Amino acid sequence: MKVTIDNLTKKFGDVVGVEDLTLHIDDGEFVAFLGPSGCGKTTTLLTLAGIYKPTAGVISFGERIVNQVQPKDRNIGMVFQSYALYPHMTVFQNIAYPLKLKRVAKNIQHERVQQVANVMGIGNLLDRRPGQLSGGQQQRVALGRALVKEPDVLLFDEPLSNLDARLRLTMRGEIKHLQKDLGITSIYVTHDQVEAMTMADRIAVMMGGHLQAFDSPDELYSRPKTQFVAGFVGNPPMNFVSVDVSRSNGAFIAQADSLRLEIGQERGEAPAGYDGAVVMGIRPEDIQISGAGDIAGEIFIVEPLGREDLIDVRVGQHSFLLLASTETQYQTGEQVKLRFDMEKVQFFDPQTEKSILWQQ
Repeated sequence: MKVTIDNLTKKFGDVVGVEDLTLHIDDGEFVAFLGPSGCGKTTTLLTLAGIYKPTAGVISFGERIVNQVQPKDRNIGMVFQSYALYPHMTVFQNIAYPLKLKRVAKNIQHERVQQVANVMGIGNLLDRRPGQLSGGQQQRVALGRALVKEPDVLLFDEPLSNLDARLRLTMRGEIKHLQKDLGITSIYVTHDQVEAMTMADRIAVMMGGHLQAFDSPDELYSRPKTQFVAGFVGNPPMNFVSVDVSRSNGAFIAQADSLRLEIGQERGEAPAGYDGAVVMGIRPEDIQISGAGDIAGEIFIVEPLGREDLIDVRVGQHSFLLLASTETQYQTGEQVKLRFDMEKVQFFDPQTEKSILWQQ
């Protein structure tokens, strides 16, 4: 089912939840709404579900405008953060409840519930109640309940937030695999960029009720259209520093206080022609500690992450995060030299925060 959002606005009195949002989601696509708390992602999801009515704009499922259609008539499945299971009902009764409301024949209920439960790996738990299940099993029940009605659109509202890290990893893979197998158009709300990057075909990054970008994970990471997207997508976050870019003896130079970096022609032309200082961004994995580096700095702190260390290096008044192998034991206060991969740097307009390299 194709989902179309045209100029959607939802206000709560004078408070704007989401404003002028336009998205076109393809049939069978898995889309994530990503952003910090209060950015409008859940407001958009609940408007799609019919729980909120749009203040302005049009929502369509396929060719059907659903603005005035009741939630029960939209043929959607929804999975909540809190699971929202009925504690007095068995697993079977919880999964079958949407079919019971539709007055589906009992023999068909049994068949479809057993089929969905087997797919979710909980076929042997149908007689238990939610209080007798683990968090992961309860999440599977909630997902099974959404799927049993064979929805056209599947909506997820931060469904993995209550699970531990290991179980979240497992459930991410299971949900993605299941969605691809069933081909159901799915919209997934999360503040966790790892979930969005690993699960979604495309990601809608939101901030302050406005859409910042709508693109594939690779594009958002490699060609961020705004400084917010560049800083929000990627962990550890991108490093930013204000620099002046100029051309000197045929080379492009980015300079800020004691920091002086030569940029390749492909990256240097756009910011060099910009009037005034620009914001340069570089990801931690694109900075290396190297004896061949020409940027001198001092290690401020070393944070072990297991297979690698996150290191904060101070270069003059600037701070840069980078990742380094644990094979070399770096110490706080150690003097090091850095090498920047200048083919990976990004540049942003300090006023609009839009990318200078990837104009929208």
